[in-house]
Amino acid sequence: MGESKRRKASLGEKYGQESRILPWIPITKSQSEQFMKITTRGAWIGIGTLATGWFVIRFIGPAFGWWEVY
Repeated sequence: MGESKRRKASLGEKYGQESRILPWIPITKSQSEQFMKITTRGAWIGIGTLATGWFVIRFIGPAFGWWEVY
């Protein structure tokens, strides 16, 4: 318990707050991790949408006679 009290005394108001990535950028480390998680999921959704669209345009559409691919 003594170490915690010393740390709290030395940090003052910053005790218990998350650290920032860079001092001049108001983004915390957990916010950056959440951003990476969301953008990675979005990228995979985009890749899946692109692959599905390509499959429909290349195979499904011509098979049902909606259009021709040369």
